[in-house]
Amino acid sequence: MNFEELNLISPLLKAVKAEGYETPTPIQEQAIPHVLAGKDILGCAQTGTGKTAAFALPILQKLCEKQSPIGRPIRALTLTPTRELASQIGDSFATYGKNTGLRHLVIFGGVNQRPQAAALHRGVDILIATPGRLLDLTYQGLINYYALEVFVLDEADRMLDMGFIHDVRKIVDLLPEKRQTLFFSATMPNEIKKFADNILHDAVQVAVAPPCSTVDLIDQSVFFVERMDKPNLLAHLMKDPKFNRVLIFTRTKHGADKVASNLGRNNIRAEAIHGNKAQNARERALDMFKQGRIRALVATDIASRGIDVENISHVINYDLPNESESYVHRIGRTGRAGAAGAAIAFCDSTERPFLVDIERLIKKRIPHAIANPFRSHISPPSPTDLEPRRQTHGNFNSGYRPVLSPAERSGGSRRGGGSGFKGDGYNKQRSSSRPVNRGMKSK
Repeated sequence: MNFEELNLISPLLKAVKAEGYETPTPIQEQAIPHVLAGKDILGCAQTGTGKTAAFALPILQKLCEKQSPIGRPIRALTLTPTRELASQIGDSFATYGKNTGLRHLVIFGGVNQRPQAAALHRGVDILIATPGRLLDLTYQGLINYYALEVFVLDEADRMLDMGFIHDVRKIVDLLPEKRQTLFFSATMPNEIKKFADNILHDAVQVAVAPPCSTVDLIDQSVFFVERMDKPNLLAHLMKDPKFNRVLIFTRTKHGADKVASNLGRNNIRAEAIHGNKAQNARERALDMFKQGRIRALVATDIASRGIDVENISHVINYDLPNESESYVHRIGRTGRAGAAGAAIAFCDSTERPFLVDIERLIKKRIPHAIANPFRSHISPPSPTDLEPRRQTHGNFNSGYRPVLSPAERSGGSRRGGGSGFKGDGYNKQRSSSRPVNRGMKSK
């Protein structure tokens, strides 16, 4: 199928062709006809599948086909969890809609609201927003939804992870009941599914990949290394010129700054991006990364779905995430649009349970890196180290649990007697071998 067969209007086809797109991706092929037909959509698609165009193109067409009411009120709203992702979606609307005459606006917090308020006063057709700033401007009386036709909730599961779901519910209550709703999520936990059922009507389900699957073209590997050796291992890997555009993930903001600083001391240009950075500093770092002026960008999970940079050669999980789903979204920053990519995980002895949960989620074992000069003295888990859990209660009556080595049980492990998580961003020691999934606030 080509884009002409999707019955898109000439201004959109011209814009798509200018971008070099010839055939739609599976999510675009499945979703666009239903959106044009006015159907609600429940979409489950992993990152990097062309999801933004799947809703942006038909929304632009639907708005073009109707004359805008007097005063140019908001007719389409896209709600997204992070500033970076909001900007990325705004860029897509600008690219695809450049021949339509429609106006769009991106609003988010952390910057002066005056330019945003002025643009709203002039009138916009399409609004892309993060929840906090949208509610703020709404309560100030600067936003009205009376003419809204289409509502897009993007990255719904990330909204839940970051604690925004209550704000999202408030926003939904403000919207007209008669509207088209497009609901997209990379994963579909029960709470998200129930929420979707409450706001969708006769929705068409679109899924192009199993939830939480990882792109086959991404070459994954894990390096077993103790925390104190992680900086040396990273510097060693970065000596390879193949690591030319590297996105590195840490668990904390302080950790991101520290990793970037360590790389600088090894003459490797790097910048950190996280929630404590001013918006202009974050945008500057991202632009430098896109332009190739720095080799490495170090980020917290705020960037796991908000960065869309072409040709990222490697994603490195300097810290394994304690939420398994975050691993999928992190490594999805490489291997995009059919390109190959590589994802490397550093795993110290306290992170072994995180690795087990990740492998359980993606239903595959991540290959162990052999060429590792800083290999941990604690033996990595072997396939036999994944034994069935004991039949217990609640949600723990299926799956697997890690079996820790004697060295791990005697010190530095979660089962007591060692340093636990001290120094790793955690203040409390837990006795369970299974990590607690925490709703992660914006970093």
